[in-house]
Amino acid sequence: MRSVLAMIFALFLAIAGVGEAFADDVDPHAADRQALLKVFREIEASINAQDIDRMVAQMDPAATVTWLNGEVSRGHAEIKAYYQRMLKGDQRILDRYLTAAKVAASARFLGNGDVAVADGTMEDEFFPVARGPFRLHSNWSSTSARIDGQWKVISLHLSSNVFTNSLLAEAKNALWYAGGGAAVAGLLLGVLLGRVLGRRRA
Repeated sequence: MRSVLAMIFALFLAIAGVGEAFADDVDPHAADRQALLKVFREIEASINAQDIDRMVAQMDPAATVTWLNGEVSRGHAEIKAYYQRMLKGDQRILDRYLTAAKVAASARFLGNGDVAVADGTMEDEFFPVARGPFRLHSNWSSTSARIDGQWKVISLHLSSNVFTNSLLAEAKNALWYAGGGAAVAGLLLGVLLGRVLGRRRA
């Protein structure tokens, strides 16, 4: 009887140990990650919907955004002003801007868990006023904070490779075409001049 009780007790301890190990593996920030993902998806959707008010609703009033062209906007008013200048009005640069964002890795939580840092990539498509559309691969990183029980973006940084991108490749190809055209034009001009001088001598 004692041996049976000992076996049952040992089995209970084993089960308890497995339960504790499983509890240790549970992500304590699982709910926060889902909330952050919802914020990021809402920002992505607001960009594609061209809705700046919807975008800043996911940001702290004092949030900072560093845009792809290197400009920095601080606070909702400056973020909206940048958007208005770039995509609205007669002097706008773009007609539209679309993006498909991905999260590169799980968010990292700092301090007591009320601050989170995340990063990822974007596949952007721009529709400028003065030229045809173009695509650009870019990166993003963000810092978010839980404020009054809600996650808000307090810093968003967008960047792209300034040494290798679709615009530089396009410019390089244009230079090759221009150089080739100039060479051909120079060759034709030389042939024509040669013929003209040859006739005069004759």
